[in-house]
Amino acid sequence: MRLAGKKIVLGLTGGIACYKVAELTRGLTKAGASVHIVMTQSATQFITPVTMQALSGNTVYTDQWDARIPNNMPHIDLTRGADAIVIAPCSTNFIAKLAHGACDDLLSTLCVARPHHVPLLIAPAMNVEMWLNPATQRNVTQVKADGIKVLGPAAGEQACGEVGMGRMLEADQLLTEIIASFQAKTLAGKSVLITAGPTFEPIDPVRGITNLSSGKMGYAIAQAAWEAGADVTLISGPTALDAPYGVRKVQTQTAQQMHDAVMVELAAHHQHVFIAVAAVADWRVANASSQKIKKTSDSDTPQLQFAQNPDILASVAALAEPPYCVGFAAESENLLEYGAVKRAKKNVPLLVGNIGHHTFGKDENELVLFDVNGHKALPRADKHTLAIQLIQEITQRISK
Repeated sequence: MRLAGKKIVLGLTGGIACYKVAELTRGLTKAGASVHIVMTQSATQFITPVTMQALSGNTVYTDQWDARIPNNMPHIDLTRGADAIVIAPCSTNFIAKLAHGACDDLLSTLCVARPHHVPLLIAPAMNVEMWLNPATQRNVTQVKADGIKVLGPAAGEQACGEVGMGRMLEADQLLTEIIASFQAKTLAGKSVLITAGPTFEPIDPVRGITNLSSGKMGYAIAQAAWEAGADVTLISGPTALDAPYGVRKVQTQTAQQMHDAVMVELAAHHQHVFIAVAAVADWRVANASSQKIKKTSDSDTPQLQFAQNPDILASVAALAEPPYCVGFAAESENLLEYGAVKRAKKNVPLLVGNIGHHTFGKDENELVLFDVNGHKALPRADKHTLAIQLIQEITQRISK
């Protein structure tokens, strides 16, 4: 319920992407928002007010002279008490109206009449040629300069059959953007590098050594860092998770590959924070077979030889000018004792400990933060909540 208590005025203009807004409305209400729909006459050609009323649970408005508003001023009353106005889809024509302050229908008038503290977010949706038209680009530049946040568009196949920029973001992407718009941008201007998930060390082409890490904690931290305004790169081992929205993902498999990818990113881009969440295998199979190992008899057991993998966190912490390093320690017992020792051994300012078999693959976790002053517990919660709390803790520390 990350939008609990929020009032969202959701405006629809004409475009086939209106069908996506039905799902967006459902997502907003599930997130706890109170959604109030305003539609242009063009929008009603693509989806009915009855549908939007059923999904939002609130009256839908289409007319600036709607007598259902006691003072007959819906352009004023609908925005008072609003936490944000979102226009999705936002047509070429409506962007032009916003750029020039036009007020010829209810939706355009309430946008101009909105209180200055109420943010306005728009999700463009149009044909690729319309998006690339110089007039449209001038208008987009103007609305951005006026403080309107433009969400997208994306490139892809369009309803007309053409392909290119102008496709509206998907409903889940818009929901993520809207939620993020309410988060404090405490990491704005910062770059954050994160590792996540397990590693996989091959025994042969079809077998390997891995662990039960799902990657959920690392991915949640990446999402929370992006929501806080950071430029986030996620280096991931093999998981079943989609890349968090807004985050650049680099895929790896083995510990050595993850180590190398981290070092490449650190060499190529200045990183302010490095968070080593991945459950990295301590050892790899030194005598891995290039072909599948066959069982030749019931008593035949392959003899595996092991070599130590590079310590990614220690390697980063040992750099001449390291980023602020945050390590993760997954223990099976004695967390307070082992966590404190590991932080000192790794020589990092902050180490996050948890009990591995209590969290791997699960949606909840509980964390203990270790620093030079001792330890602090973050009580059990869903991983995204904990990720937000951890990012807040990191922000406080790097701001001192």
